[in-house]
Amino acid sequence: NHFKWLDFFTMPASRRLVIGFWIATALFCLQIAFTAYAQLRLPQVAEAFTHLGFPAYFRVELSCAKLVGVVLLLAPVPARLKEWAYAGFAITLGSALIAHLSVGDGPEAWGWAAGTGVLWGLSYFLWRRLEAMPASA
Repeated sequence: NHFKWLDFFTMPASRRLVIGFWIATALFCLQIAFTAYAQLRLPQVAEAFTHLGFPAYFRVELSCAKLVGVVLLLAPVPARLKEWAYAGFAITLGSALIAHLSVGDGPEAWGWAAGTGVLWGLSYFLWRRLEAMPASA
């Protein structure tokens, strides 16, 4: 009974896949939701957008789009909507990396986008695996 966590390794692969997907997706969505909040509320984040050359309205627009994307990833919506949300996040994260690198920012600035991109990739990979599974699995 002391090693209940070992049950994870003996459960069916489909169940492990579902658990892995939800962990990766929850962490990704928490990170994205936090950045949306930070973009709307923290003055230092607003200054970072100015440093990157973006207009003030873009910060608000991007935050709203991030929150809509989080809802789409977490809600039971058609796969096509989730696919669009994943695509939007890929463009957002790639653009964040490019923006930071283009102004000469170091890893302390672009590292968050890179790390969040890893979570994005894991969530998307596991979601695609789940989508490909037979319904009976």
